Amino acid sequence: MLHIKNLDDGLEIFKALGSEVRVEIIKLLLQNKEMNMNELASSLNITNGALTSHIKKLESCGIIAIANESSGHGNEKKCVVQLDKILIELGLEEESKNVCETEIKVGHYCDYNIFPTCGLASSSKLIGEVDDARYFAHPERVNCDILWFTKGYVEYIIPNFIPAYNKIDQITISAELSSEAPGVNSNWPSDIFFYLNEIKIGKWTSPGDFGDVKGIFTPSWWYPNWNQYGMLKLIVINSHGTFIDGLKVSDVTIKEFNLDYKSTIKFKFEVPEDAEHVGGLTIFGRNFGNYNQDIKVRINYSPIAESEK
Repeated sequence: MLHIKNLDDGLEIFKALGSEVRVEIIKLLLQNKEMNMNELASSLNITNGALTSHIKKLESCGIIAIANESSGHGNEKKCVVQLDKILIELGLEEESKNVCETEIKVGHYCDYNIFPTCGLASSSKLIGEVDDARYFAHPERVNCDILWFTKGYVEYIIPNFIPAYNKIDQITISAELSSEAPGVNSNWPSDIFFYLNEIKIGKWTSPGDFGDVKGIFTPSWWYPNWNQYGMLKLIVINSHGTFIDGLKVSDVTIKEFNLDYKSTIKFKFEVPEDAEHVGGLTIFGRNFGNYNQDIKVRINYSPIAESEK
């Protein structure tokens, strides 16, 4: 998912989508999962030269990705769509003035209880042994850029550095997630639950554990039959409820937590053993997957009224 926070940031995306040919390219790739340049040009009845300019535009915006694959006739360029959603915020600028933003490393969890298959890795190596839950306590976990487990949870403390005498009005969290299958399996649903200070705020069902193409930022040493990329999920909790990718998933509001500048804030990702789909969880951090980010957190705040102090 691509999250566009204001219209100016989305100009290049809007230009890329303002072409019937480029929209048709996206449709063809969605229908066929991947196609090479010759297949696309033939389907669109245009020359390879004309196609190249359209592909470059879509690639530069991150809408599609191109992978070079070896064939009997040399390298073949395969095109795939790498975005599942585009979320555009049209909020007023005034609502974004009081904002505190941070990123949490995937390995900076404060608590966990997980079960194999499982593991952790930095951008350069595995951390400990795979499928041994004891290594989730390894000192090097703080350098972790990807983690995975079949069931259980990891919990993070969200840094709270908003100014004194302010209250929290909204929390936005984005993370690249997928299921965790033995090897990879794009049809491997998993119910992933989200908790704020131990209160369940919502659930998202990941469709699978993706390994059909290499993750854009996944390092070259990573095993080709392991998790390659996930889907970027945007979780928002505010006075109206809890939303995932703009869709309301629960009536739990930020007001129920009474969070202010002194509050401890904990956020948990969990795959419960009694879920309908126990398909595991992979969290992709910087240097893995398609988005090159850790767990991003954005806190909107406002002054506490004098009567509330």
